Amino acid sequence: MTNHSETTEPSENSEAADGSTPLCGSAHDPQVTLRTPAELADALPYLLGYRPEDSMVLMALHDRGGRGCFGGRARLGIPANKDDWESAARQLAQGLMAGSERRGARPEQMVAYVCQEPAPGESGRDVMRRLAPLAQLLRTECGRLDVPVIEALCISDARFWSYCCPAEACCPAEGTPMGLPGTSVLAAAATYAGIQVRGSLRELRARLLPWETGAAQEQEIALDRAGMALVPRILDDAFRAQVAEDTLALARRIIERYADATPVPGTHQADLRDDRLLAHDEAAQLILGLQDRLTRDRAAAWMEGAEAGPALRLWRALARRCVGPYSEHAAAPLTLAGWVAWSSGDELEGREALAMALGADPDYLFAALLHRACNEGLDPESIRRCLRTARTERVLEDRTAADAVGAADMADTEDAADTEDAAPSPLAPDTGHPPTAGTGAPPARRPHGADNPDHPDYTDNADYTVNRDSTDNTDNRPRRPDATRPRRQEGTRPRGKGTDSTRPGSTRPGGPRTRTRTRTRTAESADGNSAEKTDVREARTGPEEARSGNSRGERDE
Repeated sequence: MTNHSETTEPSENSEAADGSTPLCGSAHDPQVTLRTPAELADALPYLLGYRPEDSMVLMALHDRGGRGCFGGRARLGIPANKDDWESAARQLAQGLMAGSERRGARPEQMVAYVCQEPAPGESGRDVMRRLAPLAQLLRTECGRLDVPVIEALCISDARFWSYCCPAEACCPAEGTPMGLPGTSVLAAAATYAGIQVRGSLRELRARLLPWETGAAQEQEIALDRAGMALVPRILDDAFRAQVAEDTLALARRIIERYADATPVPGTHQADLRDDRLLAHDEAAQLILGLQDRLTRDRAAAWMEGAEAGPALRLWRALARRCVGPYSEHAAAPLTLAGWVAWSSGDELEGREALAMALGADPDYLFAALLHRACNEGLDPESIRRCLRTARTERVLEDRTAADAVGAADMADTEDAADTEDAAPSPLAPDTGHPPTAGTGAPPARRPHGADNPDHPDYTDNADYTVNRDSTDNTDNRPRRPDATRPRRQEGTRPRGKGTDSTRPGSTRPGGPRTRTRTRTRTAESADGNSAEKTDVREARTGPEEARSGNSRGERDE
């Protein structure tokens, strides 16, 4: 089904779908008696909250002590193709009945309306005749549900006609002029009850429809450019979270920008101001970023308080930017606009925006659920509680993650400091042995002469005999064969002071240690003078070797 001037939408079926106050009810409700077709025609905008256009409407009537009272309302756009009229009439009637029965208030009667403005070259009377089969289908479908239609009216070109009244005196063939808005008794009662008429449905929808101006081409180019950059990142799990954060951060900045903007009179001027405050690239980034379901759900949390008004203006502006081939992308901002409007108490705009979202994407589940809840008269507070809880949990998760990162950074810093303090100094001597000059430095090569062990006058004060026939090719020091090398008895070598395994030269308790051995040799030079020479040697000793006292570190290499 396609309407003349609007997208296809599901019916608005609910017991009190548009939130309007019934014209009669309890003794404390405003009560106005409607007796004539003229009064019924004049009541329609107040019952819906707007002047319907290109619409067929059903009003439920309930019996309250012998008096009929208005109940649920249901509206559906008139299909452009007459072949779709029968299915549309059936959908409208069954939808209203289902909503009424869910609340245990089955209507006893119905009032039907068909509303459409004349096409070029067409009069209001021509419209009345053309829509007569549609009005008859509404009466037939309601009759199948055992609910009679007591009045069927056509409103067109500021006149109305009755399909049920044959009297020429009250319902002439040329139609009856509608009264001036706000001049009837019903208008006074509606004003007293706080019921407002928001203008026509077309004016309401114009705030949410895509641009059709020259700026639409520039916006489409910006959307193309943003799509090439963002869509691959949204589809990549590695970058999806960052795109969401960037989208929400940008939306938050623009909401603050809207909140600080200077107010202007009139809805049209206000929308133009909001459009000027939003750049093409910003709008493109937000439209594409909101296609991610989780990002959209997080954006829905701007639904109350000081955030709701600027957020609603932003979602309207984004819906107007979904131009050309990006019309389906409007489902996300339209759903957000409908949700914020409904959450703020404007059920009319909420329902229309959600219906338009389903027109852009009939399978958009979030819009379908909200639209049904709004039509069934559910309290939006239950949904607000869910979104508040999710928002609080995200804040706690972010705070916990930030604390964990901070703790990890602190631990890394402390570990680095501990490691630096515990690192062994290459120049630190073993506390179990006397410090010697040059500890830790590699031994110098021995010169030829009196200080050379190969010299015939060289004497060694060590407790073993030097084999002068064997030399170390590496540093010209004598090598002692194992056959001539005496071994110390295990456990007879004096140990260092204390048994603390964390002594300097150890990187961990019980770990390997660096032991420095010092040996003094006396050599006699050619002139008869003796000289002392200190030989420094180092070896690493493990825990098992330290306990045995016969480790490699205690051998003379």
